[in-house]
Amino acid sequence: MSSEIQAVQSGDSRDTAIDVQNLNKVFRLYDRPLQRIKQLVLGAFGRKYYREFAALRDISLTVRKGEAVGIIGENGSGKSTLLQLICGTLYPTDGNIQLSGRVAALLELGAGFNPDFTGRENVYMNATLLGLSSADVTARMDDILAFADIGEFIDLPVKTYSSGMFVRLAFSVIAHVDADILIIDEALAVGDAAFSQKCMRFLRRFQKTGTILFVSHDTAAVTALCDRAIWLNHGEVIAEGDAKSVCEQYYGHLFGDVGGEKRAEKELSPPAEAMETATTLPPAAPATAPRARVAPEDWVDARRDWINGSTLRNDLEVFEFDPSGGDFGAGGARIEDVRLTDEEARPYSWIVGGEPVWLRARIAIVEELDSPIIGFFVKDRLGQTLFGDNTFLNEKRLDGAAKPGQVLEARFRFPMPYLPPGTYTVAVAVANGSQTEHIQHHWLHDALMFKSHTSHSSAGLVGIPMFEVALERLSTTAE
Repeated sequence: MSSEIQAVQSGDSRDTAIDVQNLNKVFRLYDRPLQRIKQLVLGAFGRKYYREFAALRDISLTVRKGEAVGIIGENGSGKSTLLQLICGTLYPTDGNIQLSGRVAALLELGAGFNPDFTGRENVYMNATLLGLSSADVTARMDDILAFADIGEFIDLPVKTYSSGMFVRLAFSVIAHVDADILIIDEALAVGDAAFSQKCMRFLRRFQKTGTILFVSHDTAAVTALCDRAIWLNHGEVIAEGDAKSVCEQYYGHLFGDVGGEKRAEKELSPPAEAMETATTLPPAAPATAPRARVAPEDWVDARRDWINGSTLRNDLEVFEFDPSGGDFGAGGARIEDVRLTDEEARPYSWIVGGEPVWLRARIAIVEELDSPIIGFFVKDRLGQTLFGDNTFLNEKRLDGAAKPGQVLEARFRFPMPYLPPGTYTVAVAVANGSQTEHIQHHWLHDALMFKSHTSHSSAGLVGIPMFEVALERLSTTAE
């Protein structure tokens, strides 16, 4: 099959923005530079002085206009190669690629920039390559510079820039070229948190009118931004579907029992998330420096009685434990039950938010675990982690190993936050080891589900009950 890349005119009425069919990319690998010359001279006689590496194998995917699709996978899985083929900076060995509309891409760091040119000169060059005229660039220069916010460095050669400044300027350019399709390859990971959030806000606005193809190791960013996700491994599509379920499969592959071997995780919590929806648990305190304790205290929100008697009440409908909620692990323990209860261990079926609740998880031990850890995460419908904790961080450990046949119960007491309307799930996990080195034995993604029907939480992912709210006049005279 002959390779083909075809750009479809923006006026095309089809719903497809990116169409990739039967795409293959094979690289030739030479052990020594001399072999390249030999191949040029003697290759016509059937001699072969290289090894072949198949970076992509028979990839087919379709991205509709207005859709945001994430591509995930381990290093070397072919993600960046696929994006470069779609952008036209590489050519396929076989296959067909069709694009509908103007494409703006942010690939590897510094791509498309001349290191000896100033930032301003590179803006003109890069934006012109993306389809703007010099007059258009001049008219938009103030907006581009304000978005990048790199100050006087704009008139210095970009070879003097830090990696973060590279990304600021490059993203600012693609944000102002009126693209129909944005292709972003992990570049936001090197930016600071404030700029990453600015980029995410832009991408959310862009989603209303454009198409996004987004590569990231940050599964929280993928679930928050993307409608669908594609998991690549060794150049092949392993899974494709809604972003939450595909990211959960990928996470299970990374940290579960892969190929029958128990794999040690680096963290019990998900990988560190740099985007605006991130939640990362703090490191455990050293054993020689015990953590200060905070005495348990019931939350008393002065507004609760009034709110619960109004239409602003935060009604939470709690569903039963679901043992089929998607799981992975080495199998040394099994999560048998998870429930939200009151102080007397009576399971809730309906709560209103703001009151103290107990999350109770019952664990059956299958193999001896010398240091079991039980943890949980509360996630929204996109799979974004809202909050969580585990027994290791709270220095709750057994006196001796957990033996096969024993049953453990982990209990977490916390005030239920006020939650915006939507569906929420609780992921529960049991591991063995320490916070930094352990093996997952059972991770249940959607062990428990609850639904918030109404809420007085006006902003943010969660609302925190207030101990006190005050408003007072500090001056009695107008100034």
